[in-house]
Amino acid sequence: MSEIAQQTTGLRSAATAVVHESYSFACMRCGHGWEQSYEIEHHLDGDGREFVMYVANGQVVPSPLSRPTCQNCDGHVVRIMRPGQVSSVQNSLHRAGPIPAQPKAEPGSAPEPAEPHHHWHLSDLLHVFHRKAS
Repeated sequence: MSEIAQQTTGLRSAATAVVHESYSFACMRCGHGWEQSYEIEHHLDGDGREFVMYVANGQVVPSPLSRPTCQNCDGHVVRIMRPGQVSSVQNSLHRAGPIPAQPKAEPGSAPEPAEPHHHWHLSDLLHVFHRKAS
């Protein structure tokens, strides 16, 4: 084990308190949505000042509140929401079911104009969360 890994492990075991937080994220660039849970460990440095470490899936990570990065496109225009927002939208999409197939035209009849296909992004569904400037 490396010296840095040993220091981090020792530091993590010295946490004065651990708080569990979860967040939902939506990228406003590509529409990707995801959720992540964190253990927020509170520590005291050598001078007695408090600092926190964010841990996700057992790994120390940067604070998701400082500069979140999209896992899909590496963009930094990411909306942070309360937990469950992404999963509730995804569940709504699954409950809606597949889009019904278009009926086939009779031979010899004029084809009906096709409706434009719209590719939905999570950001399209999250417009209700956007705040309007007042």
